[in-house]
Amino acid sequence: MEYFVHETAVVDPGCEIGAGTKIWHFSHIMTGCTIGESCNIGQNVVISPQVVLGRNVKIQNNVSVYTGVICEDDVFLGPSAVFTNVINPRSHVNRRAEYAATLVRKGASIGANATIVCGNEIGAYSLIGAGAVVTKPVKAYALVVGNPARQVGWVSEYGHKLNFDHKGLAQCIETGQTYRFENGEVTRIS
Repeated sequence: MEYFVHETAVVDPGCEIGAGTKIWHFSHIMTGCTIGESCNIGQNVVISPQVVLGRNVKIQNNVSVYTGVICEDDVFLGPSAVFTNVINPRSHVNRRAEYAATLVRKGASIGANATIVCGNEIGAYSLIGAGAVVTKPVKAYALVVGNPARQVGWVSEYGHKLNFDHKGLAQCIETGQTYRFENGEVTRIS
């Protein structure tokens, strides 16, 4: 085995798990999910069938990742974050055929206790604040907070707030990378 599973974790047969991945205490990895290389699955995490996690995804304790969720490489899911997969759940109505997809793009971070309502795309390197309730798509590099979540700024790939000048340019204070704001979108240009 090229990955680590704590003795209290349950890994159902039929999962794909990449080399170097670590699965910690009391987590349940369900049949049919795909977990990339070098992921870290914290304590008491549920990964449901058909979930796809890219490389180097970090999932903190008590996170539920339900069917319909795809996380690209380098995604961070904070403690007790939750994904939904049905818009109008009812105990007496089986809606398994109605699961809505949620795509979390490369490098995005979702804060502790955030809820991601299904059917939305979370943009690359965006930062979802702790406790936010995301009810609509989030742009790449966007900083969103609150319930319902609203955008309050932009962040760099290293998670620092970007302050754009009159030319629409900003630099990351940690890396010096330059970003451009144009037509309501942010792109990294160096």
